[in-house]
Amino acid sequence: MAKYPKVITQVQEAEIPILEGVEVEVEGTKVKVKGPKGSLEKEFHKDLVEIVKEKEKIKIRVYGKRKFHYAYLGTVSSHIRNLMKGVTEGFSKEMIIVYAHFPMRVEVNDKNKLVKISNFLGERAPRYAKIVGETKVRVEGDRVYIEGISKEDVGQTTANIKQATRIKGKDPRVFMDGIYVVK
Repeated sequence: MAKYPKVITQVQEAEIPILEGVEVEVEGTKVKVKGPKGSLEKEFHKDLVEIVKEKEKIKIRVYGKRKFHYAYLGTVSSHIRNLMKGVTEGFSKEMIIVYAHFPMRVEVNDKNKLVKISNFLGERAPRYAKIVGETKVRVEGDRVYIEGISKEDVGQTTANIKQATRIKGKDPRVFMDGIYVVK
């Protein structure tokens, strides 16, 4: 009998078809995706995953037999699908501005990449939310529209706006002012 037991490795694989009108480049574990709306890139953990482009599909391999390896395979697959969807269709979210007494003013400063929220609960100092990446934010009446090609940037910008109007130290059932996600 050998001094060390034989190491058993399993390989999990997934294949993702490349969408029409999308160019994909793979350099090691970095994936670059170009499409009609723009280009995105994402790098994955080099020790856990192997990504290969074959003709009209992308093959992802993860070596290991634990739950974590299956989960990481699914995560990488979803990220690559989201990159392709972003450069073809884009992502968008809609938020609504809600106030009971003090009318809130929401302005977008594209130069500084900030959303300024004035007169929130009658406060004198404005609150600010950061716009992440190349995300576009526009305000129409009581609606805020957030659009972009990166799902992560759109989601983080939406979270920043919602977090900027968080009320501390008061009952949220009574003080429901804020900016909330509608769809």
